[in-house]
Amino acid sequence: MINSKTYSNTRLKTLAQTPAPSILALITLALCSLLISCEPKIEKPKLLQPNKTLNKEAYNVAFLVMDGVYNTELTAPMDVFHHTRFRDSIKPMNVFLIAKSLQLVTTFEGLTITPDFSYNGSFPKINILVVPSAEHHLDTDLDDTQMIEFVAKTAETAQFVTSHCDGAFVLAKAGLLDGIHCTTFPSDIGTMRQMFPKARLHENTLFVRDGKYITSAGGAKSFEAALYLCEHLYGKKVANQIAGGLVIDWNLDLIPHIVMSHTENEVLGLKPRRFDD
Repeated sequence: MINSKTYSNTRLKTLAQTPAPSILALITLALCSLLISCEPKIEKPKLLQPNKTLNKEAYNVAFLVMDGVYNTELTAPMDVFHHTRFRDSIKPMNVFLIAKSLQLVTTFEGLTITPDFSYNGSFPKINILVVPSAEHHLDTDLDDTQMIEFVAKTAETAQFVTSHCDGAFVLAKAGLLDGIHCTTFPSDIGTMRQMFPKARLHENTLFVRDGKYITSAGGAKSFEAALYLCEHLYGKKVANQIAGGLVIDWNLDLIPHIVMSHTENEVLGLKPRRFDD
C-alpha cells in the first residue's frame, strides 16, 4: 500500500521532471487567443420591428414588397402618394411597406429596404393596396399561397387595389381580374392572356380602371396611374400640384387610359392609342 507521504513525493518528482513550456510557446498561445477574441462575430439578420407612426385620419396605402421587386414600380407610386401629405385640406395618405416577414427585402436593382409590417402579423387596415411588379411575378411568386391569399383577402375590404407592370399577374392569380378590364407590361400581355383567359386585357394603354381595380403598364408610366388615382380622390387641382412637385407634366386628357363605367356600360376617358401617336 502506498501511503500519502510516498504518493506526494512521487507526484512532486513527476512535476519537477515535466519540462516547462517555452517562452515562444506561451507567446504563440497568447497571440492565438487574441486573434480569436478579435474575430468579428457573424450574426444572422435580426427581425426588424415596425417603425411607422400612422396618421389616423389618412388613407392607409400598403405596398406589397418581396425580393426582386422592381424599383420604379415601387417608388413611382409611393412618391406620388407620399406627396399628398404636403397638400392642405385633403385626406392624405399613409404609405408603408408590407411583406411576408420583417426581414430586409432586396429589390431587383439591389436596393435593400425595410418592411414596416408583415402580413403574417398585425398590420393596419388597408384602404389602398399597391402591387408593384417583381422579378418572379410570372412564375414562382404565383406559387406563394400565403401572399396570394393576403392579396385576395385585402381586396375584399380595400377601397382600391392597384398593380403596376406584372403586378397584374398577382391580382389575376388571386382571382381578382376575372371579367375585369385590365392591362400589364406591354410585352407580357400575350402571356397573361394565356395564363388568365378570364381577364379582359387591353393593349396600347397606360392604365385601366375597372371599379376598384387600377392596373398599369408599369415602368416610368407608373406615375400616371398613381396621379390618376389622386385626381380621382382629390380633384384636378391637387393632382396638378402633386405632379408639379415632382416635375411631371400632367394632363389626364392626353394620357392613353381606359376607365370603365359599369352603370353606363361604356368606356370613359381617352380611348387606347399607340404610345408613339
